[in-house]
Amino acid sequence: MKYIDRILAAWQSIVAALDALQPLAALAARAYVAQAFFLSGLTKIRDWDTTLALFTDEYHVPLLPPQLAAVMGTGGELVLPVLLILGLGGRFAALGLSVVNVVAVLSLPEIAPAALQQHVFWGSLLAGIAVFGPGKWSLERVVWPRITAGLRPA
Repeated sequence: MKYIDRILAAWQSIVAALDALQPLAALAARAYVAQAFFLSGLTKIRDWDTTLALFTDEYHVPLLPPQLAAVMGTGGELVLPVLLILGLGGRFAALGLSVVNVVAVLSLPEIAPAALQQHVFWGSLLAGIAVFGPGKWSLERVVWPRITAGLRPA
C-alpha cells in the first residue's frame, strides 16, 4: 500500500506543477499566435497596393469583394492579436482569429503542406484559448469582474 501511496503522492506533485504552469502556457500560446497574425497584418499595411493585388488575383475569399476582404482581413490581423495578447476579450479574439485563419486557408487555391500545418497548429492553439479562456494572466481576469459587478442589481 505504501508503494501506491508514494506513486499517488508523486502524481499529485506532477499535477500541481502542471497546474502551476497553466497561466504561463496560456500566455505563451496567446503570444505565439498573436505575433504570427500581427506580423502578417503589418506586412499587408506596409504595401497596400500589393495587398489589394493579392486579394484580387491570388486570394479568393468567398462571398466578399477583394477590397472589403483585404480591409477586414488586415484589420482582423492587427486588432484581434492585440486583444489576444492582452487577454482582453480573449475568447472573442481567438474565435475571430480562427475565422481569419480558416478563410486564409480556404482562399488559397493551392497551399503548401508546411503552410497548412502551420495554420492547423495556430487553429489548435486558438481552439484551446476559445474553449479554456485566456488564462489567469490576462486583463480579462481583472477587468471583467469589475464590469459585471457594475451590471448586477443593487
